[in-house]
Amino acid sequence: MPTLNDRASDFLAQKRIAVAGVSHTDGAQAANIVYRRLRSAGYEIFPVNPKATEVEGDPCYPNLAAIPDGVDAVVIATTPAIAEGIVRECADRGISRVWMHRSFGAGSVSDVAVQYCREHDI
Repeated sequence: MPTLNDRASDFLAQKRIAVAGVSHTDGAQAANIVYRRLRSAGYEIFPVNPKATEVEGDPCYPNLAAIPDGVDAVVIATTPAIAEGIVRECADRGISRVWMHRSFGAGSVSDVAVQYCREHDI
């Protein structure tokens, strides 16, 4: 069984990563911090927020389907209630690598989303 480090290494081996939950108004949000770190590490990063057209000077996408040529992985940094819809979209798009950001409390982790991921090999 893969360890957490194995899973993190596999996730970070991907080159095109979407970050769902970035804020266009508050750059201190966890999603924005993750977004900036991945971008500065050389990943091709795509912010996702249905209420924004631009984040930190980059084009922002309303959903995963709108990202040209798709992505290899998704960081979910939203409320747990939104995570389930995002993992369903990942399954629809053939994205098998998802990282739900954990922060105070559950962070972005939803039990329903986790179960859905397990059932769909995500």
